[in-house]
Amino acid sequence: MNTTLVLSPPLLGFVVGTRAALAFGLGLLLASRIPEDRRRAVGLTLVAIGAATTIPAVMSVLGSRQERLDR
Repeated sequence: MNTTLVLSPPLLGFVVGTRAALAFGLGLLLASRIPEDRRRAVGLTLVAIGAATTIPAVMSVLGSRQERLDR
């Protein structure tokens, strides 16, 4: 028995968006081209948004699994 993961376009966009916010926030925290106070505020906000939306994204993805019998 195999498990197939079926994601609708909106769900895929949600998952990609949460990962992008988290990665971009981490990138800002590590960068040095933007003034530190602004970089820290924006970076931490994006990391927080990415982290907070990870749980709903994982629950949605796990809920979209379908069991399939191979013959």
